[in-house]
Amino acid sequence: MAAIGRTRVPREPARSNRITPTILSIPFGLAGLGATWRAAEKTLGTTAAVPNAIYILTAGVWLIVVAVYAAQGPRKILADLRDPELSPFPPLAAITPMILGAALATAAFTAGRILVVIFLAMTTALGGWVTGQWMAGGTSAALHPGYYLPTATGGLAGAAAATQVHLHALAEASFGIGIFSWLLLGSLLLNRVFVGPMLPTPLLPTLAIEFAPPAVAGVAYFALTRGTINGFSAALGGYTVLMAIAQIRFVPLYVRLRFSLGFWAFTFPYAAGATDALLWLTATRPRGFTAYGVVVLVLITALIAGIAVRTVVAAVRGRLLA
Repeated sequence: MAAIGRTRVPREPARSNRITPTILSIPFGLAGLGATWRAAEKTLGTTAAVPNAIYILTAGVWLIVVAVYAAQGPRKILADLRDPELSPFPPLAAITPMILGAALATAAFTAGRILVVIFLAMTTALGGWVTGQWMAGGTSAALHPGYYLPTATGGLAGAAAATQVHLHALAEASFGIGIFSWLLLGSLLLNRVFVGPMLPTPLLPTLAIEFAPPAVAGVAYFALTRGTINGFSAALGGYTVLMAIAQIRFVPLYVRLRFSLGFWAFTFPYAAGATDALLWLTATRPRGFTAYGVVVLVLITALIAGIAVRTVVAAVRGRLLA
């Protein structure tokens, strides 16, 4: 890719030390890890206690970061929703509890279903609002892969969540939102990273989000079809592999970045890819699939745990918001 082949990573002046909506990526990434461990139950026979603990941790972190972010007041939130770079991130406040609602449904079905319906409606509303904002506001200079989050990723995650609470028609509608948003945004975003200037340094971690739509689409389709393998699921799997290889090409860019809150952009997309991989292993059961599953689970857990530790250290040192 022409835009990522350059050797120089531009340095950008830091924003003021305020709380931006990118902080909502923290519980979002943890929710993705919980989904991976949930998928591992069928592949590896792991205990349900681990994903349950991760989901409880996620709920606590979500409450804290939403409260801290909301404490800045409605003016700041509305300004972020209009900001060309930051507007994709506030909807994560609705997408994360939607995932948690689906997880809760395994123990308290009615409560989980209510949460899924409420937050799927909020996800759709916020996705529609920011889509209208992008159309009206002119965002071509600020395009980055985070634009997949509100509608493409949110819609596909909503499809998986609605399926888990037995709302199949709603799941199909949400899947449609996700797929069509992915296709429509994909042409714009790929053109941006192919032929446009290099993403600003703080936004380079959002290149990981290019991996999210096909991976989440694969997870959602498996949920909708109960693990059916057909031409469409194979096509999604093939494109997911392609985008995983593309991520390897980005590694030289990633390793030169200083740690920041933006590193949480790596967590949910890679967790979704790990979940998709485990679902494929469960469906196909190739020779040695247990060993493959263990490797996938260990790698994604180590990655997200490492980012979490670095986040705590940066927060203690007062550097997290720099």
